[in-house]
Amino acid sequence: MSDTARNHHLPLKMRLSAAGFDGVTLLVLPAILLLVGFFVYPFFYGLWLSFHPKDGSVFGNYKTFFSDPFLYETISKTLWLSIPVTILNMATAVPIALRVRLMKNQRLLTTILVLPITLGTVLVAEGMLNYLGPQGWFNRTLITFGLISAPLKLVHNYTGVFLSLVITGFPFTFLLVLSYLTGIDPTLEKAAATLGAGPISRFRHILLPLLVPGLAVTFCLGFVQAFSVFPSAVLLGAPSGPTRVITIAAYEAAFEQYDYSLASAIAMIMGVVLLAIIGAVLAARSLFYRGPAGGGKG
Repeated sequence: MSDTARNHHLPLKMRLSAAGFDGVTLLVLPAILLLVGFFVYPFFYGLWLSFHPKDGSVFGNYKTFFSDPFLYETISKTLWLSIPVTILNMATAVPIALRVRLMKNQRLLTTILVLPITLGTVLVAEGMLNYLGPQGWFNRTLITFGLISAPLKLVHNYTGVFLSLVITGFPFTFLLVLSYLTGIDPTLEKAAATLGAGPISRFRHILLPLLVPGLAVTFCLGFVQAFSVFPSAVLLGAPSGPTRVITIAAYEAAFEQYDYSLASAIAMIMGVVLLAIIGAVLAARSLFYRGPAGGGKG
């Protein structure tokens, strides 16, 4: 009897198990269905919709976007916000994480630093309006002590959105950097110190090369978070001026012009820009370090 005929007489459960579809594997099916239903299908539907504009031409939406400065300039405005914010958050998170990982009350300080994550973007924006607005506590305090004669304009401009992205993005960046730092074997630093290497040399030649893979991933995740800014740009910025980010253009196309095809095209353009930046960062990572993704503890 051939193997095919022999397998045909086996119970269905055994045949599925032999093919790799056992009970444990089938537990993945709900997650796959959710992934397809909430991510894969919407993406391909949006991609299809972006090539079906109102004028009937295939690339009409993309021509409309790149021929209108009011639309295509949103890319540079969004990058001008997201890239500096991501770099600042990383530059701040690394030295703080280096210090925190050596402290005994690490949990308490970490909880304080990540508290803004629990507040949400909208609540942070409302708090900043009450604190940094023209009649907010910050300006009134400075005027009361005679430090300024007129309120500082810290909201409804680029500065307000920038500060909001730093406040909401830093805890996320800090947690990622701290996790990568705590995963580096401390005996590597001790061995270098024994050989006479100072703190700067240890960071430059040991910690930094091992951190580069993690920092690259942290940059990508932080950049995606900052690039998709919307509530802060509306509540704290100037939606028709320097903080008219690309998400606002997509929102206006979908819910003000009711042109869902153009909104889908703008979303696709957002995806291409994100992939280009992320691809460049991950490609540059290999220039600094080639090896495992971290210096594990064992």
